[in-house]
Amino acid sequence: MTSTVTPVLCGDREIGAYIDGRFVPAVDTTTVALAALVTAAVVAASVSAGLALRRRPAIGTVTMGPGGWLSLKHSGRPALRAGGPARPWWARLLRAHRLVEER
Repeated sequence: MTSTVTPVLCGDREIGAYIDGRFVPAVDTTTVALAALVTAAVVAASVSAGLALRRRPAIGTVTMGPGGWLSLKHSGRPALRAGGPARPWWARLLRAHRLVEER
């Protein structure tokens, strides 16, 4: 079986060919590679911008301790209060502080 191939040129570039009367376009690998590179650069820039603009939380992990005590990771220490009920030994050992409303 014999196939007839007729190339189609646009100036010096081959843009496709007629194979048995059907047009088959040529794939320009340079354009495809450049489009993939630009797309990857845009995606990387948008991801890095999104990460740069993301706010960190005010506190880290909140966990519940024994007796309803809360443990707040990566937060500041509350101000000391005079008086009040005595703290349990395990609260002093764990350096736990009550979560109270400040007025």
